[in-house]
Amino acid sequence: MTSPSRQKKGAFAYRPSLARLVTTKRLLARIVLFFEQLLPPLMPVLSVIAFYLSASWFGLFRSVPDWLRILLLIAFAGAFLVSLLPFRTLRWPRVAEADRMLEERNGLPHQPVTVQEDEPAFDTPFGRALWREHQTRMAEKIAALDAGLPRPDIAAHDRFALRAVPALLLVTAFGYSLSINGGSIRDALQAAPEQVVSDPAVRIDAWVTPPSYTGRAPIYLTADGSEQAPIGIPQFSGLTVRVSGGKTAEKVVFRKANGEAQDIAVQADTKPQQTAASASEQPTAAPASQALVAQTHMMKLQENGALEVNGRRWSFDVLPDKAPEIAFDGLPKPSVNGALEIGFTVKDDYGIQEAHAEIVPVETDPTATPLYPLPEYRLDVPRRNARDAKGVTSRNLTEHPLAGKRVRITLVAKDAAGQTGRSPPHEMVLPSRPFNEPLAAAVAEERQVFALDTRKMPQAIALNEALTIRPEETIPKLTNYLLLESALARMKLAKGEDALKDTAQYLWEIALGMEDGDLSLAERKLREAQQKLADALDRNAPDAEIKKLMDELRKAMQDYMTELAERMQNAPMQPNQNAQNILRQQDLERMMDQIENLARSGNRDAAQQMLSELQRMMNNLQAGRPQRGQQGQENSEARKQIDKLGEILRDQQKLMEQTFRLDQQLRDRMQRGETDMGENDPLLDEMNPGENGEPQDQQQGQQGKEGQQPSDQMTAEQLREALKQLRAQQDALGKQLGELQKSLGEMGMKPGPGFGQAQREMEGAGRELGQGRGQPAVEGQGRALEALRQGARDMMNQMMQAQQGQQGQGPNGQVGQGDQNGRDPLGRPRRTQGPEFGDNVKVPDEIDVQRAREILDAIREKLGNNPPQEMERRYLERLLDIQ
Repeated sequence: MTSPSRQKKGAFAYRPSLARLVTTKRLLARIVLFFEQLLPPLMPVLSVIAFYLSASWFGLFRSVPDWLRILLLIAFAGAFLVSLLPFRTLRWPRVAEADRMLEERNGLPHQPVTVQEDEPAFDTPFGRALWREHQTRMAEKIAALDAGLPRPDIAAHDRFALRAVPALLLVTAFGYSLSINGGSIRDALQAAPEQVVSDPAVRIDAWVTPPSYTGRAPIYLTADGSEQAPIGIPQFSGLTVRVSGGKTAEKVVFRKANGEAQDIAVQADTKPQQTAASASEQPTAAPASQALVAQTHMMKLQENGALEVNGRRWSFDVLPDKAPEIAFDGLPKPSVNGALEIGFTVKDDYGIQEAHAEIVPVETDPTATPLYPLPEYRLDVPRRNARDAKGVTSRNLTEHPLAGKRVRITLVAKDAAGQTGRSPPHEMVLPSRPFNEPLAAAVAEERQVFALDTRKMPQAIALNEALTIRPEETIPKLTNYLLLESALARMKLAKGEDALKDTAQYLWEIALGMEDGDLSLAERKLREAQQKLADALDRNAPDAEIKKLMDELRKAMQDYMTELAERMQNAPMQPNQNAQNILRQQDLERMMDQIENLARSGNRDAAQQMLSELQRMMNNLQAGRPQRGQQGQENSEARKQIDKLGEILRDQQKLMEQTFRLDQQLRDRMQRGETDMGENDPLLDEMNPGENGEPQDQQQGQQGKEGQQPSDQMTAEQLREALKQLRAQQDALGKQLGELQKSLGEMGMKPGPGFGQAQREMEGAGRELGQGRGQPAVEGQGRALEALRQGARDMMNQMMQAQQGQQGQGPNGQVGQGDQNGRDPLGRPRRTQGPEFGDNVKVPDEIDVQRAREILDAIREKLGNNPPQEMERRYLERLLDIQ
C-alpha cells in the first residue's frame, strides 16, 4: 500500500458525485473532531466566568473594601488567562483522521473510504483489474456516511463531576440578583457605594402630590425605598418628606440625573423652635432638649432624579408636560349679524385651562394712537373633555374699530402649568356690522377714523361736516340731523381719553339708532346679559347668582323679541322667511329653562355649551326689514304662482287616485265576468254637470249615507265610460300647467325640464283615459306627479337665487338675508316655500298623530261592521295592511 494522494483515484475518478459526497463528509468529520478537542479545555474557562458572575450577582464586590475588590478582580483575570493555556494544543484534524472516524462511526470494514485513494503494491494488469473491482465494491458501502455529533468525553476529564458546581451556583446567583440586595456585573469595575447607616429611630413619611389639573392621585413612597423601577410622576409634582424621631437633623437630598445633589430645605413653619437655656438649668436636661420635632421638606420635581434620606433611596422618572396644541377647525366666518364665528380643536396632556383668539391688524402705524386696545375673543373650551376638544365660538366684534379692517388671527391655548400653544395665523377681514342705511354707515365710518388713531380727529370732523352740507336732501329726518350736529360739537370739544371714548360710544349709538332704532339697544342688552351669565358659569357662581342672571337674560330676551316682532310687522314674508323660519318665543323659553336646570343640577359644562348655542343662534338671527317697491310686488306674484302649482299638484294627485279606483273596479268586474250591474249610473250623474254648471252632489251624499261608493253599482261598460270622462279633467290640468310656465317666463324665470316632462306625461295619460285604459293612465299620472315635484324644486331654487341677488351683499361680502346653509335660526332644516311637494320627510306633530289615530279607529269600526260589498272590505283591509 502507498500513502493517499490528493488526486482523484479509484472509484472517485469515474464517479464525481461520490467524490463530492465524500469531500463533504470529510469536512463535517474534521469539524466534529475539532469540537471534540475544543470542549474539554473550554470547561475551565466557562467555570471561571460562572464564578465571576456568581460573585457579582451575590453582591460580593459591593460589600468588600476596594483593595479586596481589586484583588479579587486580578485573581479572576489571572484564572481566566490560565484557563486559556490548554488551547495552545488545538490543531485542525487531518484527512486521514477524518476518514478513520467516518469508517469507525459508520461501522464500515475494510476501510472503504481509504481504499479509494490507495494503490496496489504490484502494478500488473491483473492486479490493477482486481484492485479496481475491489474499489468499486467498497464504493457502494460509502453511499450513506454520517459524521454524527461531537463526543468530547468530558466525564473522562472531570471524574468527580465538579462542572456541576459553577452551573448550580450561577443559576442561584441569577435568581438572587433579582432581589433588592442583588448585585450587578459592573460592581467589580466601580467603587463600592457609600455605606449609609440607617437610624432605626428615624421615621420617614414621603409622598408625591401630582398637580391638581392632572387628575392623578397622590403616590405614597414605601418606608424602605423598595421600589425597583423609577416612579413615573407628572412634571411639576410636589414632593413632601416628613422626618420625625432621632436625635440629629436628617439631611434630605435630591440627587439629579447628572449627579448634582440638591438639599431640600425645611419648611419655615416646621423648623424647631430654639429656646434660650438659662445657666441655672441642670446639665442632665440638655440631651433631652436636643430631640427634634417632626420636620417637613418640600420641593417641586421638574427633572429626573432620586430622593436620598436616612440611607434610603427613591428614584423618579418625571413625565414632561407638553405644551398644548390648538388649530382652526375650518376657516373663521361671519354670521348674519356680523359676529365672528371660529371653529377650533385643542389638545393637551391634562386639559386646556384657557384659550383665546389673538387679533391684530395686518397694517399698523407705529406712530398711531388707537383709542381702544386690541379686541378680546375668548374661546369656549369644554371643561369635561378639555384634553382633546372641538368647539365653535361666536363673538360679536362689530363694535370694535378694527371691524372691516384686515386682521391676522392666531389661536392661543394655555394649560394649567402656564404653557402656551399657538396656531398658524390666518388673515381675513374682520366682520363688521352690515348697515343698510347709508347715513348710519357714514356715522360708523367717522367713529372708526378717530378710534383707530386719535390724531385723525380733524378728518372725522370733516366727514361729519360733509354729511350736513345739504341736509334737506340727504337727511330726511330732523332727529338724525340734530344728532349729527350734537356729535360734531362733541368731537370738537373732546380732548382727553375718556371724552374721546364717550364721543365714540355716542357716535356708535347714533349709527345703531339710525339703522335699527330701539332694536339695537335691545340687542346690546341681550348680548351683555349672555356674557354675564357665561362668566358666572365659568367661575362656578352660586345658584342664587345664576338665578338672578337668568332672570336678567329672560327680560333682555323678551325685550329683544318684542322689538323684533314690531320690526317684522310691516315686513312682508320673504321666500326664506316662512312660518318654519320664524324663531318662536316658546323655543327660547325652553332653551333658557334647560340652561337654568342644568346649572342648578351641577352640570355647568352642558349649561355653558347650551348658552353658547343660544348665542350662535341669536347671532345668526336676521331681523326682517321691509321691502321696497317692485321687489315686494315680485314676491307677491311669486307666491301666487307657488300656490297655483300647489293646486295643480293636489288636483293631479286626486285625479290619479280616482283613476286607480275606477281601474281596480273595472278589473274586478272583468275577472268576475259581470257585464250588467244595474241601469242607474250614479257616477256618471255626479261627473256630468247640471244645468247650473255644478256637480250633482245630493245623490252622492245619499249614497255616502248608505256606506257605499257610487261606482259600486256600475257595470264594466259604465266604468270604462267613466274613465273616458276623466280625460277632460286631465287635459284641464295640462292646460293649467302650460299657463303656469308662461307666467313664470314673464317673471324672468326659466321653467325647469320637470314641467315640460310633466306636461308630456299628462297628455299621454289623457290619451289613455280617452281609450278607457286605466292602468297605463295611472302610470303616466304618477310620472307626471314626480316631474311636477322636480319642477317645483327647480322653481324654488331659482326664486331663492333671485331673492339673494336682489338683496345683494353687505359690507365685506356679507349677505344681508342668507338662507344660512338651508337651516332656520334654531339650526333645523328649512322646509320648502309654499305647499309641501312631498319630497321631504315631515315629522308629524301631536295634532297629526291624533288625527291619524282617529282615522284608523274609524276604519277599524267600519271593517268590524262587516261591509256587504267584497270590494269595500278588501279596500279597508288594504288600508289597515292586514291582507
